[in-house]
Amino acid sequence: MRAGGGPANCGGSDGNSGITANPALGWAVDELVRYGGTGVLAETPEIYGAEHLLIRRAINEGVAKKLIDRYKWWEWYCRGLEAMDNNPAPGNKAGGITTVFEKSLGGVTKGGTTPMTDVFLYGEPITTRGFVFMDTPGHDPVSITGLVAGGCTVICFTTGRGSVFGCKPVPSLKLATNSLVYRHLEEDMDINCGVILEGAPLPVVGRQIFEEVVAVASGKRTKSELSGVGEEEFAPWIIGPVL
Repeated sequence: MRAGGGPANCGGSDGNSGITANPALGWAVDELVRYGGTGVLAETPEIYGAEHLLIRRAINEGVAKKLIDRYKWWEWYCRGLEAMDNNPAPGNKAGGITTVFEKSLGGVTKGGTTPMTDVFLYGEPITTRGFVFMDTPGHDPVSITGLVAGGCTVICFTTGRGSVFGCKPVPSLKLATNSLVYRHLEEDMDINCGVILEGAPLPVVGRQIFEEVVAVASGKRTKSELSGVGEEEFAPWIIGPVL
């Protein structure tokens, strides 16, 4: 997130992602926008099939067309390689996700509910406040490298399978989608969003995420930073197919 916030990304999604960590992060993004910050959603292939939910939030036709054009480009980019509606990764399937559309519908909730004010190319400087989208591959290190190049200062990373993505040179907040992953990887998970499954109100967890973003932006070290995870995860988008 920029201006006191950062991008919302996910890795190792599971069947809980779309009902715990992702919408809780979306709540935090809405709050960030309310205070004048910028929240950035990315990973274009991983919201395929749910892009209409973002297009209808565009502030004008020009912004909507920017996102539509990116999807047309991706369909061209993947031609002869792999269909955009391919099944999710083996880890996603093991976590309970059955189709890419199911993953996309959960993933888009990371962007909250506020109007989409702009769409940026990979690594393009982010100059607009509010909720915006950046076109990136779904591969976590490549996606977040582009976001960092665009000016994001805090990463919010949801995971249901225990992805240990750390991301330098900016801090990465890890949001566990279920309590089992949080307990097994507590030394690397900053917030347990699995408590939503156990009855905790989603806005309460969203508030916790928002306050943690502010604390990290103000100098608090994330668990990934404390454990040294992410020292070698700066990976620009290379020439050639990257999904």
